[in-house]
Amino acid sequence: MSTFVLMAGGTGGHLFPAMALAQELRRRGHVIQLMTDHRVGDYGKGFPAREIHVVPSATPSIGNPLKFVLAGLKILWGMVVAWSKLREIKPDAVVGFGGYPTFPPFLAASLSGIPGILHEQNAVMGRANRALGRFARVIALSFERTARAEAFEAKSLLTGNPVRDRVKAVAERPYPGLGAGAPVQILIFGGSQGARAFADIIPAAFAELPPELRSRLRVTQQCRPEDLDRVAEAYRQAKVNVELAAFFDDLPERMARSHLVISRSGASTIAELCVIGRPAILVPLPGSIDADQRNNALVMDAAGGGWIAEQVTLSPLSLGTRLASLLSEPEALQRAAAAAKSLGQPLAVEKLAEIAEQLALRNEGTMSR
Repeated sequence: MSTFVLMAGGTGGHLFPAMALAQELRRRGHVIQLMTDHRVGDYGKGFPAREIHVVPSATPSIGNPLKFVLAGLKILWGMVVAWSKLREIKPDAVVGFGGYPTFPPFLAASLSGIPGILHEQNAVMGRANRALGRFARVIALSFERTARAEAFEAKSLLTGNPVRDRVKAVAERPYPGLGAGAPVQILIFGGSQGARAFADIIPAAFAELPPELRSRLRVTQQCRPEDLDRVAEAYRQAKVNVELAAFFDDLPERMARSHLVISRSGASTIAELCVIGRPAILVPLPGSIDADQRNNALVMDAAGGGWIAEQVTLSPLSLGTRLASLLSEPEALQRAAAAAKSLGQPLAVEKLAEIAEQLALRNEGTMSR
């Protein structure tokens, strides 16, 4: 039995793959601890760790010298806090899942001589992981081609992006049939905080569809709490059957029931779509420094499993036109579902767990000598 400390930012994109690894390592009899930040909130519920430790962290702001210094001081304090906790826990290895909340504890582990793995979820290596890469023993990649990871090629391994148990539980459900006149299930979500643009554009896009098609729609949409009332009214005006909520804790099951998904293209979303095998209209989050979501979406688009729709050019008319075309071709949707499924890596968590075990075993052997 080994002890592992997993380190992840407190949002779904980082916590979900960490949760998947925690579930797998616990099944193998190991002890899990989690270090994260104050945002852990809804996504930390049910995380299978013996303890969850909140470690101070900050994102450096290069354009503002004062904020940059304050962030540096907070990171240093986070390292002190993490170092103290690591001395108590005595882990055999650590696994970081990116984001600046990983920076203080992963660096503290490295300075303490504890071996570590960095997992990169995106098709572009994030800034925090690039900064920490030199301190990692292994870098686990989700995509065969990962931009900005070239400097770490010698220590990189392709594992895929781990998905949670509840995703794997629905992964073998076949794509739902879509016969003439049958209900059409559409799932819409916009990342951990929802997406205001989706609330503005998507209900109006459905209103552009012919009445006979609108009557078949069964829409499920995640909205920000402040948008719920106006979005509900927009769907009522469009005469579209809809279920709205600020958060769905059963998203994998809803994804499996869907004929089409409209979503952002965060790494965990892409991984889950591909393991379950569902086609998607992907709207990358605009303004990202590394364009990570766009690069994630390009992989799925190139394989024929989804379609990129840039937010800057997205309108109710353009989206409505695309929806009308897709929903009138059930065979095209089914082909896209199969293409998405072909990209799925359901064994990613097993691969990552084996690497973690090997690293811990080598460390225990070193310590015993």
